[in-house]
Amino acid sequence: MKHFKHILTPSLLAWIFPVFLIVPNVALAFTEHDPILSKLTDIALPLGVYYLIMSLTVSVGRTVLCCIPLMVFAAFQIVLLYLYGESIIAIDMFLNVATTNIKEVSELLSNLVIAIVTVILIYVPPIVWAIVLLVRKKRCSKRLLWSLRVTGFISAATGILLLTASCIFLPGYSVRRSVFPINVIANMIEAVNRTVDTSRYHASSSAYTYGSELTHDRGLREIYVLVIGETSRADNWQLYGYDRPTNPKLSLRDGLVVFSKPLSESNTTHKSVPMLLSPLSAATFGDSICFTKGICSAFNEAGFNTAFFSNQRPNRSFIDFFAYQAQTTEFIRDNHPGANDIDLIDHLNDFIERSPADKLFVVLHCYGSHFNYRERYDDNSRVFTPDNASEASVLNRRELVNAYDNSIVATDAMLDNIIASLDSLSVPAAVFYTSDHGEDIFDDERGRFLHASPTTTFTQIHVPLIIWLSRAYRETFPAVTGLLESNSGRNVSTSRSLFPTVMSVAGISSPHVSATDDLSSPQYTEKPRLYLNDYNEPVSLRKAGFRNYDIKNAERYNISID
Repeated sequence: MKHFKHILTPSLLAWIFPVFLIVPNVALAFTEHDPILSKLTDIALPLGVYYLIMSLTVSVGRTVLCCIPLMVFAAFQIVLLYLYGESIIAIDMFLNVATTNIKEVSELLSNLVIAIVTVILIYVPPIVWAIVLLVRKKRCSKRLLWSLRVTGFISAATGILLLTASCIFLPGYSVRRSVFPINVIANMIEAVNRTVDTSRYHASSSAYTYGSELTHDRGLREIYVLVIGETSRADNWQLYGYDRPTNPKLSLRDGLVVFSKPLSESNTTHKSVPMLLSPLSAATFGDSICFTKGICSAFNEAGFNTAFFSNQRPNRSFIDFFAYQAQTTEFIRDNHPGANDIDLIDHLNDFIERSPADKLFVVLHCYGSHFNYRERYDDNSRVFTPDNASEASVLNRRELVNAYDNSIVATDAMLDNIIASLDSLSVPAAVFYTSDHGEDIFDDERGRFLHASPTTTFTQIHVPLIIWLSRAYRETFPAVTGLLESNSGRNVSTSRSLFPTVMSVAGISSPHVSATDDLSSPQYTEKPRLYLNDYNEPVSLRKAGFRNYDIKNAERYNISID
C-alpha cells in the first residue's frame, strides 16, 4: 500500500493526465476521413496546450479538477464514437439532448453501457486522484513545472506549424471545425444561439403569410390527411422491393401512387419534419426557419378546418410551433403515455365526424419505428419473431430487424385503416405519407446503428413516399392523378417536394408553392441532391458522409445521388 501511495504522485498525474485528455483526438485520427496534416494538427496542438495548462501551478490536483469540463467533452466524444463510429460532437447532438424526451434518452443510454463504463474508467480515476492530492496538499516541484512547459511548448509549436501548413495547403480548413475540443465548444455555442433564436420564433414569424387561395370548388367536401412517419426506411418496405411482407394491406390498395426514388434532406427529426411541413428545404432552412409558418397556416388561410394530432411528446421545437398553428392540436401521449400510432385514427375519425366544414386537413405525426422498436406495435402486428431483443448489438441484429419490420407492419395497418375510413366517405380525399428519416441497423461493416449521426448514410435518408387518392378524387381531378403517376419514377426530395405537392393536390395556390418541386405538376424538375449538414449548410451527398456502401445501395434502387 505504501508503494502504491508512492506511485500516485503529483508528478505522475501531471505527465499522464494530458494523455487522458488527448484520447478522443487520437481516436478521431483513426475514424475521420481528413487529410493526415489535419489529423496531426488535431493531436500535436491540443496536447501541447494540455501540458502547458498542467505547468500553470504546483497544485496538480486543482489543475486537474479545473479541467473537468474538458473531461466531460472528451467522455461525450468517446461515447459518440462508440455509437456512430465517426465525427465530432455535432451541433445537432447538443440540440437533440435538449429536445429528446426522458424516455428516449433512457432507452438510448441503456444501450451504451460499454461506452459509459469505458469513459468512467478513463476519467473518474484522475478526478479521484486529484482530490486525494488536493486534500493531502501534495505539490509538484518547480523543476517538474519547467519540464512540463518545455514539453508543452515543443508540442504546441509543432502544432502551430502544422496548423499553418493546414491553413495553406488544405482548402476550406478551419480550426473551428477541425481541432478538438475547439470545434465542440464552437458547436455548443452555436447550439445555444440556435436555441435562443428558436425561443423568439413567435415574434420573428408573426408577419409571415402564405397568401393561400383555394382553386377547388368551395362547396365541394374534401379531406386531406398528411401522415408524417418516424424512422421508417424504405429499405424495409415491401412496396420498395423488400423481400418480406411488411406491407400486406397497402400492397393490395387501389389508388396508391408509390414514388420509387425519394430521399430526405436530413437524418434528424427536428430538421426534417419542419422541412416536410413548410416550403423550406436544405437550401433555405438555415436562413428562413425562424421566420416561416407551417402547412396548417397555409390551409387555414385557404379556409380549411385544420388539426394536428401527434403521438410524440412536445419538445419545444419548430415541430411544436407548427403543430399549434392548426385549429385543433393534441399530443395524445400527454393523456395516454402508452399510445401506439394506431390510436391516432380514433382522433382523426372523431375530428372528421364532428367537423361541420367542407374542407378538412389533418396532420398525423407518428412515433413509427423509433427505437426501441418492440414498443411501437401490438401483438396484431407481431409477424416476425423472435423480436424481443432491445440491446443495441450486432449480435442481436436478427431480432432487431424482426422488431423493426413489425413496426413497419404496424404502419401499414395504420395507413390502410386511415384509407379505409376515408374511402367509405365517397368524397375527394387523399392520404400522403413519408417519414422524417430512416435508420441504420448494423447493415454493413461500419456497424452503424440508429439515426441523427453527424454524417449520414443512405439508409438514414432513404424514406418511403406514397400518396393515396380516393376514387372520388381520381374521378374529379384525373389530370392530377395522371401527373402524380407519371412523376412517380423520378428522383424526389421529400423535404423539397412534399409541401408543394400536398398544397397543389388540395387545390391551394400560393407564391410559396414552386411548380418545379410539385409532383403533381407537368413542370416538375429533378434537381441536384442536397443534404442539410450540421452547420445548416446544403451540401452534396458525397460531402454529407456517403461512402462506397451508400453509393452502391443507392445504385441498387436506381437512385441518383448527384
